[in-house]
Amino acid sequence: MAAGEEQSREYLRRHRLPELLHRLGALLLFHRPERPREFLIQVLERVKAGRRAEGEYPFLMDEANVEAMFSLLDVLGQGCIRPAQYREALKTLGLSTEDLELDDDDESITLDVFKEGMKKKMVESWSVY
Repeated sequence: MAAGEEQSREYLRRHRLPELLHRLGALLLFHRPERPREFLIQVLERVKAGRRAEGEYPFLMDEANVEAMFSLLDVLGQGCIRPAQYREALKTLGLSTEDLELDDDDESITLDVFKEGMKKKMVESWSVY
C-alpha cells in the first residue's frame, strides 16, 4: 500500500470519519429531509451543542422507537429480555458493546434498563466527535 494511501486511512481512522459519515447517512435515510444539506448542518450543530452541554445530540431513535424495539425483542411480554438480545440490539444500531458487563446466565434486562442503556450508548457514540 502506498504511503499516501496509508496516511489517508490513518487520518480517517483517527478522526472516526467513516463512523460519522455512517451516522449522518442513517439520519438522512431515516428522516428523508427535503433539504438534506441544511439538515446535515443542523445535525452537526446539534452535535457541537451536545459536546458543549448546550443541547441534546441527534438520535436516530426516539424513546417511542426504543420502546417498540424492546417490545419486539420481548416476544413473550415478560417485561424483560436476555443480555444477548440487548447486546444484539446495540450492534444493530451500530452502538458499542465493548464495555458491557452482562452475565448472560444471571441477568435480565428490563425496559427501563434497556432505555437508559440505549440512551447512554447513543450519547457515547456522538460524544467522540
